[in-house]
Amino acid sequence: MPGGRLTQQERQQIALGLADGLAYAEIARRLERPTSTITREVMRNGGPTAYRADLAHRATERRAHRGRQAAPRDPKTPPQVHGRDAEAVREYEETFTTVLMQSGTPKMMARVLACLCISDAGSLTASELVQRLQVSPASVSKAIAFLESQGLVRRERDERRRERYVVDADVWYQSMMASARGTAQVAETARQGVGVLGPGTPAGTRLENIARFVDFVSESIVRAADQAREVLHAKPEPTSDSAT
Repeated sequence: MPGGRLTQQERQQIALGLADGLAYAEIARRLERPTSTITREVMRNGGPTAYRADLAHRATERRAHRGRQAAPRDPKTPPQVHGRDAEAVREYEETFTTVLMQSGTPKMMARVLACLCISDAGSLTASELVQRLQVSPASVSKAIAFLESQGLVRRERDERRRERYVVDADVWYQSMMASARGTAQVAETARQGVGVLGPGTPAGTRLENIARFVDFVSESIVRAADQAREVLHAKPEPTSDSAT
């Protein structure tokens, strides 16, 4: 299986595959590359509709040139905790970010969320995010505001009174509940349209079907989130030795 960076010819094959409507996995199979490699390549270079092989190749060369010009890492840099491979962690963070972007999360917001999710503490300060992501404080502030509006991040103060941004299991639960409320609002609005356009009319029937479908989905989200929270976050029962 080929390794290393993608060649210009491989990038041309990726562009042809996208034009033919092939899935990332199929393009990866034809190139004998991991699917994650193709996904990252496409998403960091405009996405499936804007990907251009020549532009992607030049962008990669520019990034590599900047990397060579950058100061070398301090050889005394401490190793990753838990014996992790630093390069593997970096690659995974990039893959996670790409998947979040594919689900509709804007790039900077996806980068911040992925960074929070893979941190052991599950929380970082603004300065820590700026340092890890090498972006401006304004970019972090904007990303946090967006993630908060989606219920994906919450703020809290640590013992030094610093504001920390937290992502944990309860945040995901609250986000799912917020999504369900938004979905329920769509159903309610669609049902209002039935009264305006008339029940039994083509448009009224369409809106009624939308409302029923969305109601079902919203209720399913709430039910699944509640069940998952109860099952996955339940504390184990203390064991007792009855044999004495």
